Amino acid sequence: MLSFTPRIGAKSLAKFLSKDAPEKLVNYSAPQWQALGLKPDQINYLNSAAKKEVDACFVWMNQKDNRSIITSLDEHYPALLRQISSAPPVLFVEGDSSCLDKPQVAIVGSRGATVEGQRAAHQFGRELAEQGIVVTSGLALGIDGYAHDGALSGQGETIAVLGSGLNQIYPARHRQLAARIVESGALVSEFRPDMKPRAEHFPRRNRIVSGLSLGVLVVEAAVKSGSLITARYAVEQDRDVFVLPGTIYQANYQGSNELIRQGASLVQNSQQIVEELNLLLNWSLNQQTMQQSTLFSPPNSEEQLPFPELLANVGVEATPVDILASRTNIPVHEVMTQLLELELSGHVVAVSGGYIRKGRG
Repeated sequence: MLSFTPRIGAKSLAKFLSKDAPEKLVNYSAPQWQALGLKPDQINYLNSAAKKEVDACFVWMNQKDNRSIITSLDEHYPALLRQISSAPPVLFVEGDSSCLDKPQVAIVGSRGATVEGQRAAHQFGRELAEQGIVVTSGLALGIDGYAHDGALSGQGETIAVLGSGLNQIYPARHRQLAARIVESGALVSEFRPDMKPRAEHFPRRNRIVSGLSLGVLVVEAAVKSGSLITARYAVEQDRDVFVLPGTIYQANYQGSNELIRQGASLVQNSQQIVEELNLLLNWSLNQQTMQQSTLFSPPNSEEQLPFPELLANVGVEATPVDILASRTNIPVHEVMTQLLELELSGHVVAVSGGYIRKGRG
């Protein structure tokens, strides 16, 4: 009920849940809601339309065995998605919900894609799927559709995140594709099943596409495009961004080339993506049948950790190089050398403000 209330986002919902248990919140009176800061129109929704809409969601779920509603309070909520600051409180899923926790790479790009872009999206989708990676995208025309179809042609799984409810497949031209995805993956939405597509839904949808994924591949992107929004979300969520380069004379590649200029990884084949994400992919593939509570596998107690003195001073908060040098009495140039080796071996990762430790370290 609360997650459907107008102008209540993930942060507000988390605040409410910190005040009381969900089963108690749903029975709050109007004065209690007002005391939590809700406005009259929000309280009116909770006291009138909310129950009907929630009941309709459960009716939708019970119509088919492959439908599920996952809340952020559930243990099987996708582990990577849970980490983002604006994680959706509710996910509606049709298909195999378990694939949401499998290693994923998002493929995004222009709706009006060139023939070369369409071919690349299909090829990368197929090759990644053949290597056991779930291909995630937004079911849009152009690059999205070709990426989904490529994954299916590679006998793999693919996830489509919608900007509408799952009873309102958009675009309509992709209804058949959506039906195929349900058989070999999943359709996902944070919107109620009967919610129609709206322009403002699609930027919100993009944060889920990147949030579910280990990395985002931009195939074609103009200067102003939804793909760049997804790439920005990926950076904010500390995901890798990969870009296929394109001619400087084609508008569809101007945004892509700018991403490369800003530091995104230029890739020319799918193997380069796999190699870049190798540490994360190895962990994810090995953990598919296990409960996932952290992003990295536990350390091997028998493993001799490299540079233990430096590593002991790198924690979960970003620590600058000069601070590490001061703490360890190791010269800055040597600290940088050791950090590079630790990063290559998967024990630390460079972030804004310094370095943090990976759980496997």
